[in-house]
Amino acid sequence: MTTVQQESAGALLRHWRERRGLSQLALANLAGVSARHLSFVETGRSRPSRRMLLELGEHLDLPLRERNALLLAAGLAPAYPEHRLGDVPMAAVSDAIGRILMSHMPFPALVVDRHWTMIDANDAVTALIADCAPALIEPPLNVLRLTLHPRGLAQRIANLGQWRGHLLSRLRHQIAATGDPELMRLHAELEGYPGDGTAEADDGAALVVPLRLRVGDVELSLLSTTTLFGTPLDVTVSELAIEAFYPADDATARLLLGR
Repeated sequence: MTTVQQESAGALLRHWRERRGLSQLALANLAGVSARHLSFVETGRSRPSRRMLLELGEHLDLPLRERNALLLAAGLAPAYPEHRLGDVPMAAVSDAIGRILMSHMPFPALVVDRHWTMIDANDAVTALIADCAPALIEPPLNVLRLTLHPRGLAQRIANLGQWRGHLLSRLRHQIAATGDPELMRLHAELEGYPGDGTAEADDGAALVVPLRLRVGDVELSLLSTTTLFGTPLDVTVSELAIEAFYPADDATARLLLGR
């Protein structure tokens, strides 16, 4: 949220509690505090402790960025640091990301932040997006925009309607969890792109939605996976996701492996 520091800690707690669909009694029971005390905190009649806010943030499943915002709104110092990937404390994380991307070759893999900005990618991704409009692949490169824009990958996605629906659904779930206004604006933009008319009926036998991407005279069928860092204690690390693609059929595997 962009205006969190202008709100009180109580107002923020109420906002997130209602977003999560919890009553004061339900949240109080989860956090081991009285509903009366929680009510006093939300109305500003009682000042919460740092420990209480962190406990409530945990039970509300708040992103680390929002837990820091909650503490700041109460006049307390943030609990979680936020480093850039190039900073010294992040060396191990940066090295791990580089190794993961390299080891995934010749299959595509990339790293995105909370707004789907591409942080890094392996050479397989670079090759797949090379013919997209230059403006779409210039930094900062937004992966969802590049994928669904008519001058991006969309023109080569054989199942555009299906893949578009899959990505927009993921984005809506992310918005529901974070309330991020930038993601809301991105969703509105992407919804305006062509694609509704190409929607395909769901295949009842399919377990996952593949990305069917035309490359020259061939069509690749790819399955995607998302990897997050376990138990992150840094805001930046908590917001990184590694998107990796694997062959969905033998033909795609042979093509990517050069066999």
